[in-house]
Amino acid sequence: MRTDELDFHLPERLIATTAAEPRDSARLMVCDRATGSVHHRRVSDLPGLGLVGDGDLMVVNRTAVLPARFEATRAGTGGRVTGLYLGHDDAGLWTAMLKSGGRPRIGERLQLGDACELELLSPRGGGRWRLRPRDLAGEPMPIDASLEVLRRVGLPPLPPYLLRARERAGGPADLPGDAERYQTVFADRSAASQRSVAAPTAGLHLTEAVLAGLRAAGVRTEAVTLEVGPGTFLPVRADELAEHPMHAERWHAPAATLDALRASRAAGGRVLAIGTTSVRTLESLPFPLPEPAPTAGLAGETDLFIRPDAGFAFRNTDLLLTNFHLPRSTLLALVAALPGVGLDRLLGWYEEAIGEAYRFYSFGDAMVVV
Repeated sequence: MRTDELDFHLPERLIATTAAEPRDSARLMVCDRATGSVHHRRVSDLPGLGLVGDGDLMVVNRTAVLPARFEATRAGTGGRVTGLYLGHDDAGLWTAMLKSGGRPRIGERLQLGDACELELLSPRGGGRWRLRPRDLAGEPMPIDASLEVLRRVGLPPLPPYLLRARERAGGPADLPGDAERYQTVFADRSAASQRSVAAPTAGLHLTEAVLAGLRAAGVRTEAVTLEVGPGTFLPVRADELAEHPMHAERWHAPAATLDALRASRAAGGRVLAIGTTSVRTLESLPFPLPEPAPTAGLAGETDLFIRPDAGFAFRNTDLLLTNFHLPRSTLLALVAALPGVGLDRLLGWYEEAIGEAYRFYSFGDAMVVV
């Protein structure tokens, strides 16, 4: 399959630069695979639409977003450097994307906040650098201490296209409410759980009222955790979709989720996945599921690439609530791979969404495939 088959034109005015307020006022396009019908609703309507009910299971990704985007100053010149923390190794050394007006140099130090310096150790390609955090006395910082500085001074890791769209519209790149609106209401916000450098954006639409309404309809909600990495939203650059090197992300499925999934499947219930990150976790689980589930649940890394030309067999996903995704993205390919969807039908739905002025991408509206 050629990657350019995932292209479509989106007017810039439809790129959402702010989140819907309230969350569940976002528009919801209901796409029925069996009938081909499309209906236009709001996320707040979800519990009353009859799409899911007694015995069905909804699975959300409860990962929390780290304020991974940062601004630092070059110790030698005072020049501004922007960065995105991507992760760390066992020695506490960071990997980060760096961007500056001048070329970074090995051995250079960047001032981060009032308690940390980042020493540039080696380039990793593609703008990535290996960094050693140091305290102001020059001593290497333990990873917990350096990440605490990042949590204190960092910014929400909003996608670059969103920041650029805000600036082109004449406004500031960062808004006061971004940190709250770029987290789901069910995220585990403990310091140790803030590991994602992008949000599971479909979950941003759900509110406590929507969750309560689904519970009242008999839908059980359980969670998985997939630590969303920067590769999630990167465009596919290979000419052939199959040649794209898929990013790997860590996941965890608690015992309660595994038991609920097995019970739902045994009873003929359906699974509504909230977002593509939940899908990738569900479809990375072993088959059959262990019985009983291990007390600690299951965990691992997945580089699962679900695409429409590979004949993927979905085992644990029946319905999907998801945002409208970027062209040439692995997320678009995943949605097209759902049974009964296909790329032509999906792009037809996208064409209708554009005609109806739905808002696209991370802070945009949603669709549910039933």
